[in-house]
Amino acid sequence: MIHRLGDPGALRAACGDDDLVVWTAQDLRGQARAWALRQAVVAAAPGIARHDRLAVWGDPDDAAELVRHALAELGPTYRPLGERELMRRVAARLEGVRESGAFSWMSLQGPPRARTGQAGAPPLDAAPLDTGPPPVVGWLDGDAEQEITALLAGDAPSSYAVPGAAGVRRWAGVRVGRELAAVAADAWSAPSVGLLAGVATAARFRGRGLAERVCGWMSSQLVATHGRAALMVDDVNAAAIKVYERIGYRRRLVLACHVAG
Repeated sequence: MIHRLGDPGALRAACGDDDLVVWTAQDLRGQARAWALRQAVVAAAPGIARHDRLAVWGDPDDAAELVRHALAELGPTYRPLGERELMRRVAARLEGVRESGAFSWMSLQGPPRARTGQAGAPPLDAAPLDTGPPPVVGWLDGDAEQEITALLAGDAPSSYAVPGAAGVRRWAGVRVGRELAAVAADAWSAPSVGLLAGVATAARFRGRGLAERVCGWMSSQLVATHGRAALMVDDVNAAAIKVYERIGYRRRLVLACHVAG
């Protein structure tokens, strides 16, 4: 029998504390909901990372039944997502549910690795900007919103996180001289999973480790606040994936689906 999960602790226990499900559930606040059936769990929340999302975990047969139930209650705007093979099997069981796109979910369960990264990886300070001290990462105040917006528009126009968007909480960045060179956002974080988003580096400052510096610093802030951190990244963005892996993020291949029509 399908039963509604009303407690974040019960949700974490039911899904093995899966960070994608826990993040999507947003601690079951507001309009977020979750259900369990035998060996499967789904969790849903509206408007996180620009979409109404429905995270899926567990046995494909049980999960398909839960997705059918959740979509009937929530409506067709919700996008089921989960580990790639699971979602392919779920979509094959549900009429009208189609694959949308594959990407990677990456999570960090503890403090970031040392800034020099793994053996064989170049240190962050490779190709230094000048002979002075390395740039310092810090929180950006509201006066920097126009600069962040301009940097994203020019160098990361597909970013889901932008200043002023619902759920985008705060920005960190690094300056070279007075110029904003790289940024990242704390956006759509759940109480027990912080989300890193809005990562961008101005084109003329790329290749100097600034994005890694900002992401490492932001990741440490998210882990300190939420216990763990996560992010979403396109599979084709190999350079970014390598940066996140050096920081300590672990990658999972995921698939998002949609309701056709």
